[in-house]
Amino acid sequence: MADAYIVAAVRTAGGRRGGKLAGWHPAEMAGRVLDELVVRSKVDPALIEDVIMGCVGQAGEQSFQIGRHAVLSSHLPESVPAVSIDRQCGSSQQSIQFAAQAIMSGTQDIVIAAGVESMTRVPMFLPTTLAAQNGFGSPFAEAIKERYHVQEFSQFEGAEMMAVKYGFERSTLDAFALESHRKAAAASDSGAFDAEILGLEIDDGQGGKVLHKKDEGIRREATLESIGSVKLLREGGRISAANASQICDGASGVMVVSEAALKRHGLTPIARIRNVTVTAGDPVIMLEEPIRATQKALDRAGMKIGDIDLYEVNEAFAPVPLAWLKQTGADPARLNVNGGAIALGHPLGASGTKLMTTLIHALKARGLKLGLQTMCEGGGQANVTIVEAL
Repeated sequence: MADAYIVAAVRTAGGRRGGKLAGWHPAEMAGRVLDELVVRSKVDPALIEDVIMGCVGQAGEQSFQIGRHAVLSSHLPESVPAVSIDRQCGSSQQSIQFAAQAIMSGTQDIVIAAGVESMTRVPMFLPTTLAAQNGFGSPFAEAIKERYHVQEFSQFEGAEMMAVKYGFERSTLDAFALESHRKAAAASDSGAFDAEILGLEIDDGQGGKVLHKKDEGIRREATLESIGSVKLLREGGRISAANASQICDGASGVMVVSEAALKRHGLTPIARIRNVTVTAGDPVIMLEEPIRATQKALDRAGMKIGDIDLYEVNEAFAPVPLAWLKQTGADPARLNVNGGAIALGHPLGASGTKLMTTLIHALKARGLKLGLQTMCEGGGQANVTIVEAL
């Protein structure tokens, strides 16, 4: 099977809900990422054979094929096609995997995998909320309700179930959240994110423009006391907004190419994709599937967890990476070394390529080789991607 290589990876800095990126239309934000991938890779944009765009909230400004609109908002020629996909939180990680599969199959040579989410301009659950308000029903068919004995699937309920199942009290979840902020602050302040971030122009509040280049959600002043004071999502529960991922605006992307394209166009690879895996399991607890998916990916790759130098496990809720660590036996010191979504934000459809961008840059900065990325996803699914930094 042919190899798939990543030649460029970039992300915007995260913007808080109603924050610094609120003024950016998501198609334009994603379009700037596409342009930057062309600049960094030095690829003739006319050679790009597809853009695969992850996006969860495909309503309002993100409706009507956001991938295509990102291309039309960019400097890419209109001859470049695009598609929009939704695998919930793993949407743009799936974009990477679809792009890799296109390359590995030999059907394409240059593909962009990307993602975008403006959670300010297209609030979470907007599609289902609008449908319900206008009498268009629920996505949960009666057959689903009967099969699983629930009225709906809830990630918040799943997070509570995870905490209970794996024995994590609120104090443990809050401590993990605090560490995420501390690692993210250290990484941001040291310039560890600088090479991976594309600055976007925003108003400076004084009639001028500045570049937004720092993740807005990091709470440098956070303490266990302040995190512990945040109201629980439900009485008697363990999950709060402070030990869950932050609502976030952002876009990200990677360019995936074949070995033939490397040679033909003189491109420089920064990573090679070693394994792509996707699995599905219990949609009620929903968030524990990365555990099984990771073992399947390692088995298929002929690796053990100790062979992996760094892990990016999306911090949708603190119990997810904590349970993953507990069940896989992974080294906590290798996990989310620059912080995670609790501090940096989780821009849903953009998080997959965002985490991959951070993972590759972190591997290269440390002179390390192998990285593993995984995401829990709505419906009880999970993606795992293993890469080798070059």
